[in-house]
Amino acid sequence: MSDLSAARARYVAMIAKRERISSPRLLDALAAVPREDFLAKGPWRIKSEAARSYRLTPDADPVHLYDNVLVAIDARRKLDTGLPSLWAHFIDVLDVERGNRVVQIGAGLGYFSAVLSMMVGPKGSVHAIECDERLAARAATYLRGYGNVTVVNGDGCKDVGEAADVIIVHAGFPHPHPLWLRSLRPRGRLLVPLTQRDREGAALMIMRRGRGFQAEALQQIRIFPGQGRGVTALDDRVADWWQRASSLAPLRFRGIEQGLPSDG
Repeated sequence: MSDLSAARARYVAMIAKRERISSPRLLDALAAVPREDFLAKGPWRIKSEAARSYRLTPDADPVHLYDNVLVAIDARRKLDTGLPSLWAHFIDVLDVERGNRVVQIGAGLGYFSAVLSMMVGPKGSVHAIECDERLAARAATYLRGYGNVTVVNGDGCKDVGEAADVIIVHAGFPHPHPLWLRSLRPRGRLLVPLTQRDREGAALMIMRRGRGFQAEALQQIRIFPGQGRGVTALDDRVADWWQRASSLAPLRFRGIEQGLPSDG
């Protein structure tokens, strides 16, 4: 086994153990998708989950990427790839199935789009939306070999295409967007980080149940803000309300009005 193959095997085993991953298809996808194919050439600026600053890898050997580290996409803006263990946990909780239609909002450079592509299989699809034109162009290039993935440069708050089984939001917002809820198929699942202006908050999973929805806080998160995310104290209070309400018990509601749950 080569050093790179061994590093990939350790990477998958570490994530499986740390997050208690239940989906064999997710672990197979993590093992199969080369992380280095979705980044610029190294050396790379990386940091651990708890680190405040980046460190430069010693060289451009991809072995350095097979650890639970963030990799800088744009260090100046503090825009990084997703933490592998965190997003593997979320994908596992969302119970992505073969044949599902998955929508990603904030797809970045497409690494998790590729992972999801392998999970849903040829009869499923991944609709990857990225608001940054340059990132979307790079993701489209990196994902050329994944025939069931479509990359769109657009605003995921305005259009997500057809109805989806799973919607994953890879950026922070003050509240779930009504469009995302309307776009869920029966038993559809939405993962959305609800954050304040300091990028801190909680990730919620929302499931369509009959005529309504059920929201549950999964865990704390720190993440890059989404395009158009509000910047007022009111937005922070709305995000905080969702976090507190959904962490106490599953929150049931019919819709959203002015950012808050509604029974109407």
